[in-house]
Amino acid sequence: MLRLIMTRVFLGCVTLFAVTLLIFAATEILPGDVASAVLGQGATPETLAAFRIELGLDRPAYVRYLEWLTNALQGDLGIAMTNKREVLATITPRLYNTLFLAGYAAAIAVPIAIILGIIAAINEGKWIDRAANILTLGAISVPEFFIAYILILVFATNLGWFPSLSTVYGDMGFWQKIHVVALPALTLTMLVMAHMLRMTRASVLAIMSQPYIEMAFLKGLPRRRVILRHALPNAAAPIISVVALNLAYLIVGVVVIEVVFVYPGVGQYMVDGVSKRDLPVIQACALVFGGAFVLLNTIADILAILVNPRLRHPR
Repeated sequence: MLRLIMTRVFLGCVTLFAVTLLIFAATEILPGDVASAVLGQGATPETLAAFRIELGLDRPAYVRYLEWLTNALQGDLGIAMTNKREVLATITPRLYNTLFLAGYAAAIAVPIAIILGIIAAINEGKWIDRAANILTLGAISVPEFFIAYILILVFATNLGWFPSLSTVYGDMGFWQKIHVVALPALTLTMLVMAHMLRMTRASVLAIMSQPYIEMAFLKGLPRRRVILRHALPNAAAPIISVVALNLAYLIVGVVVIEVVFVYPGVGQYMVDGVSKRDLPVIQACALVFGGAFVLLNTIADILAILVNPRLRHPR
C-alpha cells in the first residue's frame, strides 16, 4: 500500500516537472517581443536593449528556466514587470478567492451530482433517468460564458437578486461574500454537476453488468439494495476520479467565469498578465493551475487505491 502511494506521489512530481517545462516553453514561443509590449512602440532601441538585459532575455533559455524553477521551488515566483510587485504577494489573496469560488461550487455540485446520478442509475430507462440525461447533455453542450450571461440577465438585470459583478475584498463578511459570488458559483455548479452526474450514472451501470451483480439479482434482492450495497462501493473509484477531475476543472476552468464576472481570482490575474505580456505573472498563474490539477489527480489515485482493494494488486 505504501509503495503504491509513494509511486503515485512520485509520478505526480514527475508530471508537475513536465508541466513546468511546458509552461516555460509556451511563454518562450509567444509571438512578439516582450520588451516592446511592455515599454510600448515609442521605446528607443537602446531602451529596449537595456530592458531585455534587465529581464534576463539576453541569456540562454535553459539558464532562465533553471533559475525560474529553482526560485519557484523556494517560493519565489518573481517580480511582475508591470508594477514591480512580488508575484507571490499578489497572487496569494487571488488564489484564496479562486479556492473560495471553487469550494462554493463544489459544496453544491458534488453531493447533488452523486445523489442524482445514483437515482438515475436506480431508475434506468424511466422518465427521471431520461430527464436527467436530457438536462445534463444540454448543460454540457452550452458554453460556460453563455450560461453566465443568461444568469446575469435573469437574476441580476431582471430580478435584481444578485449583483452582476462579483467584486470581493478582504474584510467582506462571509455571508455577504456568499451572496456576491452566487452567480459565478451557480454557473460552475451547472457545468460540473452535469458531467459528474452522467459519469456517476455510467460508473454505476457499468458495475451492474458484472457477474456478482447478476447473482445478487438471481437471489431475489431488490434493485435499490443491489446498487447501494454491492454496485456503489465498487463504483466508488471511478466516481472519485470523476469528482477529482471536476474539482480540478473548478480551479483551472474558472478563467472565463472570473473574466465574465470580474472576479478577483487567479484566472482574472492571468488574463491581465497575458494582455500586458507580463511573463512572471503568466508563468506563476499557469504553475498554480498545473499544480492544482496534478495534486487533485494524485489525491484521486490514492483515494481510489484506498477504496478499491483490487487496485492494490497487480493484474
